[in-house]
Amino acid sequence: MDAKVIWKERMSFSGSAESGFTIPLGTSPDLGGDNDGFRPMELLAIGLAGCTAMDVISILQKKKQVLTAFEVLEYVVRGHAVEQAAVERAVQLSADKYCPAQAMFSKAALIELKITIQAGD
Repeated sequence: MDAKVIWKERMSFSGSAESGFTIPLGTSPDLGGDNDGFRPMELLAIGLAGCTAMDVISILQKKKQVLTAFEVLEYVVRGHAVEQAAVERAVQLSADKYCPAQAMFSKAALIELKITIQAGD
């Protein structure tokens, strides 16, 4: 993966990758920044959440689970007749097999996999 960060001014940066998208990076004024972008640690958390979210949604769609909402870092799944076992298996497959970010972070920190299933829209 090709990614780079370009310094703009003070503590303001622009990050980009092969996809062609850019994202602002910054920090708070007390650290010399202008509060004008994501903090790098926020992006790590978002990257981890996005990695596992894409895995879990893909797996649950293949299992024909009808979802109406989904969010992570706590896995909150909303849908119609969603099967607990299907969600648990999807989350575990993401953690153990498909999400390299989760595998990497789990070596450095304990990651608790909490699942909540809600009925309805």
